[in-house]
Amino acid sequence: MKPVLKRFIERFVEGLLALSGTVTTLTVLLIIVFLFGEGLSVFNTSPLESHNTLVINSTNPVAQLKPGQLKEVFDGNITNWQTIGGKNDSIILLTINSVSDFLSEEEIGMNFEFLPGKLDSLVSSNSGMLAVFPEKYLVANHQSKIVRVDKNNLPDFLSGKEWFPTAEPAVQLGTLPLIMGTLLVSIFAILFALPIGLATAIYMAEVANPKVRNVMKPVIELLSGIPSVVYGFFGLITIVPLIHDVFNLPVGETALAGSIVLGIMALPTIITVSEDAIRNTPRAMKEASLALGATKWQTISRVVLPYSMSGITAAAILGIGRAIGETMAVLMVTGNAAVMPHSLLQPVRTIPATIAAELGEAPQGGVHYKALFALGCILFIMTMAINIWVQYISNRRKFSK
Repeated sequence: MKPVLKRFIERFVEGLLALSGTVTTLTVLLIIVFLFGEGLSVFNTSPLESHNTLVINSTNPVAQLKPGQLKEVFDGNITNWQTIGGKNDSIILLTINSVSDFLSEEEIGMNFEFLPGKLDSLVSSNSGMLAVFPEKYLVANHQSKIVRVDKNNLPDFLSGKEWFPTAEPAVQLGTLPLIMGTLLVSIFAILFALPIGLATAIYMAEVANPKVRNVMKPVIELLSGIPSVVYGFFGLITIVPLIHDVFNLPVGETALAGSIVLGIMALPTIITVSEDAIRNTPRAMKEASLALGATKWQTISRVVLPYSMSGITAAAILGIGRAIGETMAVLMVTGNAAVMPHSLLQPVRTIPATIAAELGEAPQGGVHYKALFALGCILFIMTMAINIWVQYISNRRKFSK
């Protein structure tokens, strides 16, 4: 009975492990499917929020508008129909909030029962009027003309420079400032962290006394367990005022502050992975270099570092991955301004910070909500590309052999 029971327990444990792996894999796949399902749906959605409709006079030749043109009209930058393909006529804006400027309370009705017909008559009698109101106020046999608004599309989503997901009447979903802000902060964080991290790794692996190494290694690894909000508080209290005073800026919350904080957060990963790669250099190679007359530092620079370059590169890329996905610390010290970055000394906004700051306020199922999931898709693709790059670099030596 004992061998039978032992085989049963082994098969049960194997089945349990297989079930655990299957459930985990399916969960990850379902999360990815849900993320891309919600994110990609933004490109089949009109930028007009709240089921609004856009109507003009039937004699107006304009049939379609872009979200950017609509924003320019409502911002007062476009005041004539001729600018957007219509007649030489002034644009008269009508929204549900400005109805009282055109109609009296008696004409609207106590329960807005006359409003749909009055809106249609008002638009039909004014050749230059542009009206935006909920679809429920559009009469069945309306005399006015409905204007189509271009749906959100991927090229505009990636190249647009204005991120106004709550703009009325049409949202502006340009993610280029967010993408550039994420890359700017992440790249300069690595440029700050990599020299320091590599120098520390070389010291720990090749120079430091074993007792010193045994103390430094767990302390450095402990840094990776500190919550990001603590790093954010440190940056907000120490780094932000320092940048403000040194560069004489209006505010210290800048891309530079985010880069420094993220660089500090990436240091444990860079140091740990680089130190392991350096220590894996065969001792015979180092002894052969020293036997040929090379100094210790010549051996480190010409033998150890070239041999461990794959691991060092992987450490740098893993640090970039940590920086790209960071949320809270960046949100606290970068100023959170969705503008195109032109220098390190201006506020920026990153993709993770945008999702964290806005998702709780976005109506579920709306354009804003779907756009944030689309940002998550972009972040997922960026992170996945970095992970693939890490795997390629880590395995390059193996394949070269």
